Amino acid sequence: MILFLLVQARFILISLVIAIILFALTADAITAFSRLRIGSWKITNWLASMAAFTLIAVVLLTLSAIVISQVNSVVTTTLTYTDQAIAAVARLAALFSPEAEATVEASIRSIQVSSYITTLAGQAGNLLSATTLVILFVGFMFAERLWFGTKLENLMDDKDRAARVGRIIHSIVRRVNHYLLVKTGVSAATGVAVYLVMQGFGLDFAGPMAILTFVLNYIPSVGSIIATILLALVALIQVPEPATALLIFVIAGMVQFMLGSVIDPMLMGRALRVSSFGIIVSLSFWGAVWGIPGMFLAVPIMVAIMIVCSHIPSARPVAVLLSREGLPDFGDEDERMGAPANPAKPVSNQAAE
Repeated sequence: MILFLLVQARFILISLVIAIILFALTADAITAFSRLRIGSWKITNWLASMAAFTLIAVVLLTLSAIVISQVNSVVTTTLTYTDQAIAAVARLAALFSPEAEATVEASIRSIQVSSYITTLAGQAGNLLSATTLVILFVGFMFAERLWFGTKLENLMDDKDRAARVGRIIHSIVRRVNHYLLVKTGVSAATGVAVYLVMQGFGLDFAGPMAILTFVLNYIPSVGSIIATILLALVALIQVPEPATALLIFVIAGMVQFMLGSVIDPMLMGRALRVSSFGIIVSLSFWGAVWGIPGMFLAVPIMVAIMIVCSHIPSARPVAVLLSREGLPDFGDEDERMGAPANPAKPVSNQAAE
C-alpha cells in the first residue's frame, strides 16, 4: 500500500520533499537574520521569512525559465543533427565490427527521434507546474514555522521528548544542508568547466550541456559518468575527427575526477558517512519509485533515514547498515547541541546510569 501511494502520488510527494529541503536550507538563515539590528530597527521574523520566500520563488522561476528555454533550443536544433548523430554512432559500431555499421545505422533510423524529442519538450513544460507547487508548499511552511515548536511539544506531550525530536530534526537538516551546499558548489564548478571546454572547441549546446552536467552531478557515482559520456557523444557528432572527441572526453573525465573524487570528498568531510552500497541501493529504489527526480533525492532521504534510525534502539541495525564504517552515532555533535551522549539509548536509561 505504501509503495502504491508513493508511485501514484509521486508528483505531489516529490514537490513536497523538494519544498521541505528548500525550507530547511533557509530556516537557519531566517533565524540569523531575525536577530540582526540596524540601528534601533530590528528585522522581524515575518519580514525575514517574506524575503526568503520571495528569493526562493524568484530563483525557482528563473531556473525553470532557463531550463525550458534551453530545452526548446535543443529541440529546435537537434533535428538538424539527426543524420550526423546516426553516422557518428554507426562509426563507433564499425570500430568493433565493420559489418555492424550498416545494421546499427538501419536500426537507429527506424527509431522515431522526433516523437521522443516532442515528448521531452512536453516533460519540460511540466516543470513549471512542479515549480509552482513547490513555491506554494514553501510559502505555507514559512507561515507555519513560528508554531512548529509548540505543535511538536503538544504532539509529544513531553518537553524532553519534544526537545530530543527537535535535536534529531536539527541534525538531519544540518547534514543534508551541508551535503546540498557542497554538492551544489561542486556541480556548479563542473558545469562551468564543461561550458568552457565546449566553448573552447567551438561546439554547439555548450549551455544545455553545462546545465545537464550540473543537474546530473547531483546523482552520486552514476551522474558524472553519464554526463561525461553524453558530452563525448555530443562532441563526436559535431567534430569530424574522432581524436578530437576523444580529447574532449579525456578533459571532461579529468575535470569530473578532480572535482568529484578529490574536491568533493575533501569538502564533504565526515558529514556524510553513508555506505556506498547503500547509496546505490537507494538510487535504484527511489529511481524505480519516483524516476529521475527520485535519484536526485535518494541521498538526502537516505541520510534522514540513517539519522532517525540511529536514535531509535530497535531500528539501530538499519542505521549501522546504512553508515559507511558501521558507526552511525553522532554523539559529538549532539553533545554540543545539548543532547544525550549516546542517542541510541533511551533517555530514561541514560538517567538511570
